Amino acid sequence: MSRKNVSTRGNKIVEKDIEKGCLYIVGTPIGNLGDITYRAVETLKKVDIILAEDTRNTLKLLNYLQISKHMISYHRHNEQEKIQSVVKLLEDKKDIALVSDAGMPIISDPGYFLVDYLVKNGYHVEVIPGVTAFVTALVMSGINSTTFTFEGFLSVNKKQRNKRLESLSKETRTMIFYEAPHKILSTLEDMKEAFGERKICIARELTKIHEEYIYTTFEEAIKNIKENSIKGEIVLVIEGLSEEKLEEEKNEKLSKISIKDLVKEKMEEGFTKKEAIKQVAKLKSIPKNDVYKECLDL
Repeated sequence: MSRKNVSTRGNKIVEKDIEKGCLYIVGTPIGNLGDITYRAVETLKKVDIILAEDTRNTLKLLNYLQISKHMISYHRHNEQEKIQSVVKLLEDKKDIALVSDAGMPIISDPGYFLVDYLVKNGYHVEVIPGVTAFVTALVMSGINSTTFTFEGFLSVNKKQRNKRLESLSKETRTMIFYEAPHKILSTLEDMKEAFGERKICIARELTKIHEEYIYTTFEEAIKNIKENSIKGEIVLVIEGLSEEKLEEEKNEKLSKISIKDLVKEKMEEGFTKKEAIKQVAKLKSIPKNDVYKECLDL
C-alpha cells in the first residue's frame, strides 16, 4: 500500500502519493555560485533528472558543483506541451528538479503551469528555497519594504505597458520590476510620465563582480543612462505614492468636479439621490442643503 501525505486545496483534501516521483522546485544562485544552499546541492545530487530553462546555463552550475545529471530543456515555449511527459516520469518514480537560469523558478520564469497541474492532481511537490533577485534588491533599496508589489517584466507592447503603468500610478506600496538593459531607458521614461517624479533604486548585476545599487530619481536616471548607458540585468525598485500625495491628488480632482456632476457620478454608481447628496456633502466638506440646492433638477 502506498504511503500518502495530505494537503488542502480550498475545502478539498488532496492526497499525495509519495511512492511516485517528486518534483523539487530548486532555487539557484542569481550570480554568485557560492549562494547555492546545502539543501539545493543535496537535492540536485539525488534527483534523477533536471528540468532546466537553459541547459547550457545549468551545466555551468552543475560543473561547479561536480554533479552530472540528465537534463531536459524546459522553457517558456515548450512548457505546457511537456507537462504530460514530466507526469509520466513521476509515475515511473523518477525524482525531478526544476531549475531556472537564476533564482527561484516560476518567479518571472517557466514552471507555473506544471506546478499548478501537479498540485491539483495530488503529485508530490517540494520547494527548496533560494535567492530571489527582487527580494535582494528590495532589501538594499532603502525604500519602504513593509508592503510592496512585485510586477516582474512589463509588456513589450507600448500600449499595454503604459496602460499597466497608469493603473499603478496611485499605488501606495513599493513597486518592483525586472527590466533588460536595452529597454530600461524607454521604461524609465514611461514610468516618469505615469508616476511623476519618484525616489527609485536601480539594482543591477546582483551578487556578481559588478553589482551596483543606484539610488536616484527618474529624471536623474534617464539623464545618466543617456550619457553613460547601462549594462546587466536590472531590478527597479520604485517608491509608492505617499498617502499625503494621494489625498492631495484626490482633493485636487474633487475641486475640479462640480457638485452636480459628482452627484450624478454617485447616482450612476447605484446610490439614490439622497445617498449621493450625503456622500458628496461629506467629500466636499459642505452642508447637505448646499448640495441639495445644486441638484434640484436631477
